[in-house]
Amino acid sequence: MDFQRLFAERIGGATFGTRNEIYKFEKIKRAKAAARAARPNVELLDFGVGEPDQMAPAPIRKALKKAVDDPVNRGYADNGIREFKVAAAEYMAKFFGVTELDPETEITHSIGSKPALAMLPLCFINPGDVALVTVPGYPVLATHTRYLGGEVVKVPLRRENGFYPALDKIDPAMVRRAKLFYVNYPNNPTGAAPSEELFDELIAFARANNILIVQDAAYATLVYGREPLSILSRPGGKDVAIELHSMSKSYNMTGWRLGFVAGAPRIVQAYAEVKDNIDSGQFKAIQLAACAGIADRALSDKIKRHYERRLRKMVRVLKRVGFKARMPGGTFYLYVPVPKGAGMTTFATAEDASQYLIRECSISTVPWDDVGAFLRFSATFESAGKQDDDRVIAELEERLLKANLKF
Repeated sequence: MDFQRLFAERIGGATFGTRNEIYKFEKIKRAKAAARAARPNVELLDFGVGEPDQMAPAPIRKALKKAVDDPVNRGYADNGIREFKVAAAEYMAKFFGVTELDPETEITHSIGSKPALAMLPLCFINPGDVALVTVPGYPVLATHTRYLGGEVVKVPLRRENGFYPALDKIDPAMVRRAKLFYVNYPNNPTGAAPSEELFDELIAFARANNILIVQDAAYATLVYGREPLSILSRPGGKDVAIELHSMSKSYNMTGWRLGFVAGAPRIVQAYAEVKDNIDSGQFKAIQLAACAGIADRALSDKIKRHYERRLRKMVRVLKRVGFKARMPGGTFYLYVPVPKGAGMTTFATAEDASQYLIRECSISTVPWDDVGAFLRFSATFESAGKQDDDRVIAELEERLLKANLKF
């Protein structure tokens, strides 16, 4: 049977699976394997991991163990249980001052943010419609926009603009065709945190052009030196935006796959209707477990302090080596311009630098070449505790100094 004739054009059609292109994360994976094989006795320092290094808080794990044994929770969750929606509304009030969300009509759960981002284009995008998407960034909404025959317009996040989108630089012809504008603050990978001014500008832009803002708030609680901020807390925000929240980063629940979307009732209704035709909801026990901690600032703040402590130490080390590193406004990432080279080697791209550091120094980072050449160092590296953090970061500094990097 000729399967190649059956594949949809959206995933490559007859050429699916036959191309030699390798996604950058696969290149990193292969390079890490090669480094381990070449130097089996040398610890690979992995600063490329984009997920928490610790377990979910004890109260959440305890609640899960109890809920798992309750037969009431064995059935389908569909579009979520009321208890989780109420807890999500309480979280929005305590963390962001958003006090007027109706749990019944303005919140519904998701099996993590990724599926929600994949489903939202199904609610809005027809062939020929446009989605504005900030880059560098998470590609899921853009991918599914293309799957549906829509057009993706990349909005660059530049260092000189604080990694905020320059709204006045977007092609007006594309703005007129746009239905969705995907933003992500605090931002992965740049670490930029939102400001009231940014959200107010986005709200005004959306209102003027009849565009829905999709604010991916996966790192919303991980902000430093400021209070967490929701676009829904700003005047008019709920009229033009939907916000996606995740338990993955805030509560170390990455593999649990739980989040929620919040916003205007009609938007939430559209998402829920599409979702109802795709999945049957996250396991009720996981939703109930999240209720035990989602609105607990103490639990979330403890996790935030863990990353902030690591990030500050990493910034000091990277600056001493020569990187233009500075404390991010949020997330657990440091986003730094790449060196020009190392020794006699020149780096033409961030990917060149990343591959060199893995191959020669057993240091893994993530390269970004979308808008300039940058490396992302993550504070989610593995260690045995606070004291071991210092050992890992000291080893990072020693290896980077030996690399003889040129800036």
